[in-house]
This record gives sequence, C-alpha cells and structure tokens, in this order.
Amino acid sequence: MRRVRAELIVSGVTAESFVTHLECSETGKRLPPGRLHNLSPAGRPLLVRYDLAAACGSLTREALAGRAPDMWRWREILPFEAGTEIVSLGESETPLVALPGCSASLLVKDEGRLPTGSFKARGIAVAVTMAKAFGVDRVAMPTNGNAGAALAAYGARAGMEITLFCPADTPEVNLGEMAAHGARVHRVEGLIDQCGALVAEGASAGRWFDMSTLKEPYRLEGKKVMGLELALQLGWTLPDAIFYPTGGGTGLIGMWKAFAELEALGLIGPERPRMVAVQAEGCAPIVRAWETGAPQAERWEDARTAAAGIRVPKTIGDSLILAGLRESGGFAIAVSEGEIAGAREDAAVKDGLLLCPEGAATLAAWRKALAEGRIGTADRSILFNCASGLKYELPASR
Repeated sequence: MRRVRAELIVSGVTAESFVTHLECSETGKRLPPGRLHNLSPAGRPLLVRYDLAAACGSLTREALAGRAPDMWRWREILPFEAGTEIVSLGESETPLVALPGCSASLLVKDEGRLPTGSFKARGIAVAVTMAKAFGVDRVAMPTNGNAGAALAAYGARAGMEITLFCPADTPEVNLGEMAAHGARVHRVEGLIDQCGALVAEGASAGRWFDMSTLKEPYRLEGKKVMGLELALQLGWTLPDAIFYPTGGGTGLIGMWKAFAELEALGLIGPERPRMVAVQAEGCAPIVRAWETGAPQAERWEDARTAAAGIRVPKTIGDSLILAGLRESGGFAIAVSEGEIAGAREDAAVKDGLLLCPEGAATLAAWRKALAEGRIGTADRSILFNCASGLKYELPASR
C-alpha cells in the first residue's frame, strides 16, 4: 500500500499525511489522491481512504487531549498533500448544549458557532484548502444559502474567484453574506438541483471547478469531523441516536465514515448510533425511498419547505445516505412546517437556544419519533443544529 508523505501547515504544526487513495463509493475502483478529482469514472462520489493502521501510532487519545480543540486536531485523517497550507478562519470544536426544558435526554451539537455561522464551514475549509493546493483559482457551486456563504468567505481567504447559483427565494441574509465576500451571485428560477445543472455546464466549458455537494471528495472529509468530535466529547462513546437534517446528506455520510475510521484506529468500539435522516414533509425524497425499501431516491417534485437547507429534491449521495440508515438500524422521518415552527419556538422560549429551521426540524423529528415509539426517553439522542438561528427570518414581535 502506497502512502503519500505530506505536511500540514496550520498554527505552526506539521504532520504526515496517511492518505493512500480515493475510492469510488459504488464500484470500489481506486484512484490516485495527488490530483484534482470530481466524481469517479462511474459518476459516483469518491471517498478518501487512509492507512489507518499506521495513523493509529500518532492519533491517540493522549495526543488528541494535548492538541488545540479545533478540527485540525484530526490532521492524520484529513486529506492533505505535501506542503499543504490550510485555508482556515478558525474552525473550533462546537459545543454540546442541553435542552432541559424540552427533554432531559437531549443534547444539541450547535454548529452555528463555526465561522460563517454554519456547519458548511467544516467541509468548505477542507475543500477550498485542497482546491488551492491543486492550483484551482475559480470555483462555482449551487447553494440554498449557507454553503454559498461559506464558499464565498473561504474563497476570499484563498484568493479565489467564486461564482454561486441560488434559488431565487434564497434568504436575503445569505445572499448578502455571499456578496459581502465578493462572490458573483446568480439567482435562478428553480431549485438547487437546477442550479447545479448550470454549475455543471460551466465546469464542462472550463469556466470553473465544480464544488457541488459530493461532486468532489473533500467536503465530506471536513464534515466527518462532526462525528469525530462527538466521540471525543462523549468520552469515546457514541450516542444511541443522531438526528440529522438531511438535504445533500454530506454530514450524515461523513459521520458514518468517521465512526468506522475511529474503530479502525482503536479509539472506539463497534457500537454505533442509529442514524436518523430528518426531512420536511414538503421535500422528503430520502424518507420515501427508505419507506419503500428503494436503494436510491427519486427526485421530489414541487419541493417546498421554509427550512431551505433541506429543500434538496435530489442528491447524488442518496444511496450512501440510505445505506447508512439501514446499516445503523436507523430511519428517515419527515416533519411538517407547523412542527418545525413549534419546535423552534419551544427551544427558544424554554431553553434559550435559537435553532435554525433545519435544526428545529430535528427536534420536531425527535418528538415525533418518541411519540411513535421509534426511540425511548432513556435513549441518548443528539440533534444537529446546522446553523445560527440569527441567519434566518425571525417571527414578528408580539
């Protein structure tokens, strides 16, 4: 097995890379890591693979305890090439916040504390770092809001030209954030997959690199850090269930990958949480596929929900999401707009935590799953709040 020797340059720390190859998520075909990639030859997402047997010598519990509490503490299982200079805005570990007013058994992983106010900062930091290392200076992406805002910020940091395609009803605060960082922003009369088609067309014409969800292998590696942090924060155990707001599903796929890597490193045992994909009733392609037993999800027509981040009618990662749900004994669940709004109000009023709509959807889903007997009150459940609630329109004052 060939292993690439590399250095990670961030905060004065250098480290060796343990990347061995990239692997097609469908066929298993291996590709070399030291070059720019989008999808595999089969048109499926690529996964980064590591020499975990070698990495375990330096990525130990003791070593991690002595490192700065940020995402770069996991550098042995991040995908950097020789002499890589990190594009960073300060990606600190995010807290687990209790919701005692809603339930004594709940914890929220609050990703709104990250740079640009959402969990998109994790994946974009890694993807932009790798793109810059490969000499990319023009990048485009379709976005419902937070991913584009993150790409605009990290692209500015990296000196890149960023072009973003957004549905016309993308929240104004996100559009303003993108523009503030100098990105070229285009509103499209359509949904995010239709925006993605425009990005793909431009990439084919050589106008930019396509950094769409799962169409390059490195955003996934940044997102998996959510799962790595969870294990460390919970004393090297994992929760009984993880409720994750699922649009493109990169985080859910990434966490499932992270848990396997942690076990191979000897940091955790074989126990796994039940992975729960949370969607809105107005856009629930993963829920429909899970309920029918389908291996892939068909496009959801006329997608509607105020939770813009999970308004994704079709994702290229559908088969990986569904596999994670089934392998974990988890499930997919849809909640109504009223349930989302009610959960958001309750968390704010009872616990002082202002969830974004997608985060509120996970609380609504937990309540629904509890009422249906899918989980119990004694189960330790983690909800993901994927962005700061301040980035969204707030209810009118009473």
